[in-house]
Amino acid sequence: MKTSIKIYLAGALFGLACFSACREGDDAAIPPTVTPVAPGEEGEVKGFFLLNEGNMGSNKASLDYFDQGSGEYSLNIFPTRNPGVVKGLGDVGNDLQIYGGKLYAVVNCSHLVEVMDAGTARHVATISIPNCRYIAFDGGHAYVSSYAGAVEVDPNARRGYVARLDTLSLAVTDTCAVGYQPEEMVVRDGKLYVANSGGYRVPDYDNTVSVVDLASFKETRRIVVGINLHRLRLDNHGNIYATSRGDYKGVHSTTYIIGPNDLVTKNLQLPASNVALRGDSLYVISAEWSNLTSRNTVSYAIVNTRTQSIVSRGFITDGTERGIAVPYGLAVHPATGDIYVTDAKDYVTPGTLYCFSPDGKKKWEVTTGDVPAHIAFTRKKLSDL
Repeated sequence: MKTSIKIYLAGALFGLACFSACREGDDAAIPPTVTPVAPGEEGEVKGFFLLNEGNMGSNKASLDYFDQGSGEYSLNIFPTRNPGVVKGLGDVGNDLQIYGGKLYAVVNCSHLVEVMDAGTARHVATISIPNCRYIAFDGGHAYVSSYAGAVEVDPNARRGYVARLDTLSLAVTDTCAVGYQPEEMVVRDGKLYVANSGGYRVPDYDNTVSVVDLASFKETRRIVVGINLHRLRLDNHGNIYATSRGDYKGVHSTTYIIGPNDLVTKNLQLPASNVALRGDSLYVISAEWSNLTSRNTVSYAIVNTRTQSIVSRGFITDGTERGIAVPYGLAVHPATGDIYVTDAKDYVTPGTLYCFSPDGKKKWEVTTGDVPAHIAFTRKKLSDL
């Protein structure tokens, strides 16, 4: 698939259908490739998992692992750790988080959340949620955003919802209707904030953030922010950073700040595809696609969340960003401050993960699965098979 089509689909998912709960695969018996990429480094953080999305419809979501103690990167670890799960992870790995000793992979077009043990990466349970997107946690519950309907552009698409899961029983205990095609979520002061994109209703995108009272699990209001919302991050000062994809034409991607009073307090005029927060620094990457020019505009930035100002327009300082075709995934090591950026390349071949020092110089790179996207740091060393 051409890059231009993939970027457009990130917002509208135009013209493609996913396999319904498809998890077929032929590589279950292939052992993972292990590559030494860095000197071993001990610390509280033992490494991280990386979820590769796989191109939509290809059924190639996969899970990699970086062992910080050994400096080794293992490619596609799920099949050999789960030989009984013969159909693999499924189609489009859309989010990856760790909570309560479990690793949760949200697999969008397979309509499921794969739950694994964070210490072994072995299968624990599969939770069926239609067109699931992202996951957040609070107080022993997991919250999963769902587009609710079929995977298709539809101007009459129904409102989405958030499913609430009990993280002990792993059962869906309730649902709450929100806006159209909900994406990322954060929890603040007993309320769940949900970014609504309306991507299936193009060009009539949603422009709201739903506010859900967690005690009653009811939507109490919607905050008008900007069209085609995607990412949400809560900073250390009680502010929520919300990113808008724009309409891929005249309305550009940007980043808004929602204050503790639930009012939009600032538009940073900063395009954003992905964001990562560490301390008072919000790292921002953007590969903003334009249907008018048929090209991406790529940028890297850092926002000081204390002053709410852009302090850097290029956090990669050694020029190696010129080799990154499509910056896609982003994470910052919670202890070392190392910056991880993934390159989705053409969306159909293996991508690349880059590790940069806190001052923006490349330390190492490694080949990943297709469309490397989501990183979850772990404080448990992954056990040997």
